[in-house]
Amino acid sequence: MDKALEKFGNDIAIAFSGAEDVALIEYARLTGRPFRVFSLDTGRLNPETYKFFDEVEKHYGIRIEYMFPDAVEVQALVRSKGLFSFYEDGHQECCRVRKVRPLRRALKGLRAWITGQRKDQSPGTRLEVPVVQVDPVFEGMDGGVGSLVKFNPVANVKGDDVWKFLRTMNVPVNSLHAKGYISIGCEPCTRPVLPGQHEREGRWWWEDSKAKECGLHKGNIKEEILNGNGNGAANANGNATNTDLLVNENVMNLSRPGIENLLKLENRREPWVVVLYAPWCQFCQAMEGSYIELAEKLAGSGIKVGKFRADGEEKAFAQQELQLGSFPTILFFPKHSARPIKYPSEKRDVDSLLAFVSALR
Repeated sequence: MDKALEKFGNDIAIAFSGAEDVALIEYARLTGRPFRVFSLDTGRLNPETYKFFDEVEKHYGIRIEYMFPDAVEVQALVRSKGLFSFYEDGHQECCRVRKVRPLRRALKGLRAWITGQRKDQSPGTRLEVPVVQVDPVFEGMDGGVGSLVKFNPVANVKGDDVWKFLRTMNVPVNSLHAKGYISIGCEPCTRPVLPGQHEREGRWWWEDSKAKECGLHKGNIKEEILNGNGNGAANANGNATNTDLLVNENVMNLSRPGIENLLKLENRREPWVVVLYAPWCQFCQAMEGSYIELAEKLAGSGIKVGKFRADGEEKAFAQQELQLGSFPTILFFPKHSARPIKYPSEKRDVDSLLAFVSALR
């Protein structure tokens, strides 16, 4: 903790979930250095968690930097699928709207962040969590792969030892812990666990126990788990049945015939930007917000924005005809040229993407 705060100063923040990760705030206090804390308010937390946030702010004399989901996105999700759709088709879509995208916005203002991940929290996904790493999914303020450092200072600490520390230091804790809750998230997706049950069994209990991550730490999940997502088994061609990405009115979903027609046109009415993606790919998930923002900025500009799912049976075609190397691959189809131009950079923030498009339009 001390090394992290010393190196990154005001460009690092602690991610606080309202559970036993309050230990991170106590460790930061003990260093004597200034520190920042942020939290994701999904709008569906337990009343006890909101009270706990207030207690923590008063105990430490700090102001937690709350991040909220986009109201329009939440409204669209609830109006189209109801308040509890995650019980039927998995938690990923709701978590992406309420947690992952707000987290992405928070991290874009940082160079590093600090989490309370521990190896013993989730044997299926966190056994290999290192103490410090280059974030495999999200980007920091400088943009691009490697622009964000992730500290997991309690990665090697046992849960029992965290609790001994909290009791010794007389740190305030969430009152839900006294009611049998160990891992605490949103109210509809969290329940107490019985003696002998693992702490993560209280989260998304209706899903596959191997993939119990909400997307904040999606980089922990191995590709073979992602391809057979906890929301359902893989289908016959190897594509996971998990929720699609880049769903937006300004992003056109191209079929195989659609992308083939686009390739054949030498004189297009308008230029196109198309991303080749796979929903299970963590890097595609990480750039989702930037790509949707790009589409919204280009709406009405005369440039079309599309996506083409290029995994499974389409992968060989995409590699041969669309210059697919790895996911995501972004292509620009000029107005008066048949061959698309491949975006050459690993920077996938909206400003870099706009610069690429503007240079070629």
